[in-house]
Amino acid sequence: MRAWPAIVAGVALGVGTAWWLSRESPDTTARKQAAAEQAAAAQARDARPSLYRWRDDAGVLQITDQPPKGRRYERIDRDTPTGIRVSGDAAPADTD
Repeated sequence: MRAWPAIVAGVALGVGTAWWLSRESPDTTARKQAAAEQAAAAQARDARPSLYRWRDDAGVLQITDQPPKGRRYERIDRDTPTGIRVSGDAAPADTD
């Protein structure tokens, strides 16, 4: 019966050591947080509707909703002006 306190102390010491060794350093946590913020910002930027401005072989300015393949292009963000609500619902037809 005297062995129980030593066993409990050994288990507690083992759990404490395992916790200490498995925790992340503050530097690692800060690096992960910065990477997550950069990824979120990039994802938010990519989620915004955009147009693409580029010139074709004849030099004519083209503006499309898909980027051209194999050409230089400029991305133009299309943000809805503040106070304007965009909805996909069609306006009701006038029945008069």
